[in-house]
Amino acid sequence: MTETVAFSAQPGSPAAVPGRARRVLRAVAVAACLPYLSLKIAWLAGSHVGIPDGSVLLEHRTAVTVANGVTVLMDACVIVLALVLTRPWGLRLPAWLLAVPVWVATGLLTPIMTGFPVQLVVSAFGGSVDATDDGGEPFLHSWVFGVVYGGFIVQGLALGALFALYARDRWGRLWQGRLWDLPCAGFGTPAQKTVAVAAAVLALLPLTAHLLWACGAMAGLNDDLIADRSSDFHVVEAQSTVFLACAAAAGLMLAFRRGRAVPVKVPLALAWITSAAIACWAGWQSVASLAVTDDAAERPTALMHLTYAGQMIVGILVAGLAVRFLVLRSRAARPTP
Repeated sequence: MTETVAFSAQPGSPAAVPGRARRVLRAVAVAACLPYLSLKIAWLAGSHVGIPDGSVLLEHRTAVTVANGVTVLMDACVIVLALVLTRPWGLRLPAWLLAVPVWVATGLLTPIMTGFPVQLVVSAFGGSVDATDDGGEPFLHSWVFGVVYGGFIVQGLALGALFALYARDRWGRLWQGRLWDLPCAGFGTPAQKTVAVAAAVLALLPLTAHLLWACGAMAGLNDDLIADRSSDFHVVEAQSTVFLACAAAAGLMLAFRRGRAVPVKVPLALAWITSAAIACWAGWQSVASLAVTDDAAERPTALMHLTYAGQMIVGILVAGLAVRFLVLRSRAARPTP
């Protein structure tokens, strides 16, 4: 059985009564969803707004329709999460029922929030932007990327702030203190150390692959990516390298209690964000690869599949270490009958 890490907020607490800041953040999060939802609904209704003639999106209507429907539901979940994080009934939800969708949202939004601004800076200094398909035809009009990714960034900032406030009020006591304050019993067990080491070792393959691709290597890439590489591609690969390294480091810190003067919330936050980013983004890329055409140039290579799989495993292992840590802290904080 899975133990729930939770405690009820007292009536009148900041979590139970959303203040003005929470209401503003909730409104911002909901408003940031509207441009993306409007665009997707328009496409589902048959509109070609933002899609130029010759785009590959017009060639695979069934797959694109399914993908648009799924992404509409995913973005609508942001609105639900914004309500959960600001309404009193949200405090009564089991921890896992809230943590799982927020973890997934963190994983899908973080790479965009950190990568897109860097891509804009690089392109401003002469970098190339990847907005074409194999035939050189535009994939989407350039303004679509600004609207969609800009909305995602605002969603991530607003939802992240709401979850930070919610988590502080509901679970804040679980990450108080520093790593050296943790008792030896329960923390840093052989099992936890084994998992952390396994995650670090498994991270080597995807980390090396992303690092090589970021530096310009072509080994293991399909022909489509080799032909369409741009500064955007290199930014994404470099970002994936950093996320993998930070996830492995966070897992080792939690399991071995390294950096004992470091506040507990630092490796926990690092484990939460980076594990979600590498696992969920790799999962999304794997699912997207299932919708490619029969063209061999577009199919992921064996190394790409191994890289995505390795990322997902590392992310799940590091997330498991963080969850186990919170469960142990919850047990230690529970009053003895």
